[in-house]
Amino acid sequence: MMLTLDPNDPRPLHVQVAGAVRRAVAEGACAPGDRLPPARDLAAALGVNVNTVLRALRGLRDEGLLEFRRGRGVSVLRRPDARGLLAEAVRDLLATADRYGYGPEEVVHVIRELS
Repeated sequence: MMLTLDPNDPRPLHVQVAGAVRRAVAEGACAPGDRLPPARDLAAALGVNVNTVLRALRGLRDEGLLEFRRGRGVSVLRRPDARGLLAEAVRDLLATADRYGYGPEEVVHVIRELS
């Protein structure tokens, strides 16, 4: 599993780590039942503190994505439907934009300005 962080990303590191793990699982780099590398190894590979990685993993456990087992490490419980979740968020965004009088093209323009 190859994870990377963007040093220019303003989000907290634990949020970035959680996003990288979530994305790796969603893209199939890790399947349900697969064990993740130890937190120390992930921290070393990402160049962050082990507590940062543990905080990210605990958040993913709370989401139901990962499972912690004493003596067996951290394993993937399920693969999130990332595309479905993203589609739902986009529908919500478009509904909000519509309430304020913005069309889809204007929303795309705003997204491009922000990225």
